[in-house]
Amino acid sequence: MLEEWAGGCQCGAVRYALSARPGNPCICHCRMCQKQFGNFFGAFADVDTAYFRLTRGEITYFKSSDDALRGFCRGCGTPIVYKFVSQPRIAVSIGSLDRHSEMKPEFQYGLESREPWLSEVLSLPGTKSGESDNGVGDTPERFEKIRLSCKQHPDHDTAFWPPKACLKW
Repeated sequence: MLEEWAGGCQCGAVRYALSARPGNPCICHCRMCQKQFGNFFGAFADVDTAYFRLTRGEITYFKSSDDALRGFCRGCGTPIVYKFVSQPRIAVSIGSLDRHSEMKPEFQYGLESREPWLSEVLSLPGTKSGESDNGVGDTPERFEKIRLSCKQHPDHDTAFWPPKACLKW
């Protein structure tokens, strides 16, 4: 059964649509994915390239190996895709999906590079954005200023770009 899925970058310059539900939702701890995402791991789900189409803008690619193209938005840097050179598959970053919460990872790759403390940090105490000062001035007043001036694209397609300021995160 065909499903419509959509996603895009943080600034909204790049948007894409998938005409099938992405499969193989996973996280990858390999050092290349850590570098691509600037984080502890990358999160992906893939489809056949026939089910992927750009609806706005262009993806910029970095060829990280002979068989991998890593695509991102040139404007804001959001990691968007991992494209297989030798296969007709493309993996989208789960965080770039509008319905990202519906795409729970089911597998982990690159365990040799997984941070040894990762499970510990996920258990640390925390607060919601803007609820308290985390020691660097993240006060409710600062959060409200950010919210009112937000330039992040919402999690849905828009008729024009750039959109007006976000009112909800």
